[in-house]
Amino acid sequence: MQGTLTRIAGPVAVAKGLNARMYDVVKVGNEELMAEVIQIRGDEAVIQVYEDTTGLKPGEKVINTGLALSVVLGPGLLTSIYDGIQRPLPVLMAQQGSFISRGASVPGLDQKKKWEFKATAKKGDAVLGGSIIGEVEETEGNIHYIMVPPNVSGTLKEISSGKYNVTEVIGKLDNGFELKLAQYWPARVPRPVSKKLSPVVPLITGQRILDCLFPLAKGGSAAIPGPFGAGKTVNQQQLAKWCDANIIVYIGCGERGNEMTEVLTEFPHLTDPKSGKPLMNRTVLVANTSNMPVAAREASVYTGVTIAEYYRDMGYDVALMADSTSRWAEAMREISSRLEEMPGEEGYPAYLSTRLAQFYERAARVTGLAGKEGSVTIIGAVSPPGGDFSEPVTQNTLRVTKAFWALDAKLAQRRHFPSINWLNSYSLYPSILEPWYVENVATDWKETVEKIQTLLQEEEKLMGIVQLVGSDALPAKQQLLLEVARLVRENILQQNAFHEVDTYSELKKSYLLMKSVLLFSTLANKSLEQGAKISQLTKMKSKDKIATVKFEKKYAELLGQIEKEMQQEFQSLR
Repeated sequence: MQGTLTRIAGPVAVAKGLNARMYDVVKVGNEELMAEVIQIRGDEAVIQVYEDTTGLKPGEKVINTGLALSVVLGPGLLTSIYDGIQRPLPVLMAQQGSFISRGASVPGLDQKKKWEFKATAKKGDAVLGGSIIGEVEETEGNIHYIMVPPNVSGTLKEISSGKYNVTEVIGKLDNGFELKLAQYWPARVPRPVSKKLSPVVPLITGQRILDCLFPLAKGGSAAIPGPFGAGKTVNQQQLAKWCDANIIVYIGCGERGNEMTEVLTEFPHLTDPKSGKPLMNRTVLVANTSNMPVAAREASVYTGVTIAEYYRDMGYDVALMADSTSRWAEAMREISSRLEEMPGEEGYPAYLSTRLAQFYERAARVTGLAGKEGSVTIIGAVSPPGGDFSEPVTQNTLRVTKAFWALDAKLAQRRHFPSINWLNSYSLYPSILEPWYVENVATDWKETVEKIQTLLQEEEKLMGIVQLVGSDALPAKQQLLLEVARLVRENILQQNAFHEVDTYSELKKSYLLMKSVLLFSTLANKSLEQGAKISQLTKMKSKDKIATVKFEKKYAELLGQIEKEMQQEFQSLR
């Protein structure tokens, strides 16, 4: 069906005579710019255009494809760098140089590359939606399971192993449906699952403050809000590099071009600490910078989460980083204003909270249709203007995420990284994750973490008095508490992302560091009761050696020696 353009306002246009459904993809103008129907008023269709609309004029044609905005899923996704509507940027650059012309269209997957397909199902097998029928080695060590599309079922009439590209037929069902290595799925529709599971396994990030104080479960969701310069992007990149997910999907949603360039140039050269292979071997990047059309920014989030769900259905744990959802919300606000909708708080559309919830609720740990357990964990950065956490995007994100990692500009100014404020942050996962920690790390994990949190809270209560009268005016016991809290902040909460060893801290190391600081606290409090002076305790050399262990690989051995020295120092005070 073909219609005619009647009105254009930035990325929003109106067409007559289109006879379209909601969310149909359409081609606009003589250059056939990609767009999507977002509102229908009688015989008029309001469409958002995913490219720059400069030069479009009323009277130009609009062609309805009759298809929803879909993502092509198949071998070749890993190592790819896409824009918001799944056009591979390296391919576009090879064709057109640094500046992409409007209307450029490139398939999301390489249609010429041949993949070695090994069939695991055989002729005569009854298959359902999501059933695994074979596999392909997508990148070295990463198996891509070929699945029947979720809405298809039948009996295999034919299937054969061999070398195929993503458009060739690898098998047929008795109902005539042709199976290929690739399939399409509507980006705005969550992929179906057979069962949702409780998030009882932590996503180990290697960042001590997160793993110890504010853990995140696989299949959970977290928000990282923070003002400009507080380190959101570095934190997201650290999580992408070090978390124990099998697959990483990184969405640069409306970020500055130089930040996205850093990601695009750095990731291909990073080594995966688990396999020793390039990190890009298990990563998909979706790059949509702040100067790209806003409508594509809105689509980029759905593109990324659909890819993540696809790998989840294969039985993989996927971590999705969205940096930043504030830019996504700003794109919604701009389009909403051009649609002349009634604005909500701070001009955002009234449906902001619904859209955020729809996105974050796609995080889950599930049993897929193929019977494999997998998860999608969503970590969204939020950029509140001026660091104001009371603004609508942050508040609506808080309602749907269960982990809140609040970044603090003052901590960043003091060069305390990661600059996560331990008083404003929280996680609702510790109680459900406790059995896992007891079984895999230590039986007293919960008690140890609670003691650390209590120390930090007590320190905060005393800081008001310290700022008025100084720490020397406090009783000896409170001076000791401040010293122990300093050890916690500097030895456990601070971490150097650029140090070869300290950039990642395994759970055992984090636990032993906490125990060493708490041992000093226990021995020092006993010594105070026995008459020791606070000056003797603060000058002890053994406690200062804990700081050096962060940068050593043989941490268990070193901490054991330090604790022996500590015991000897305290005995010499008697």
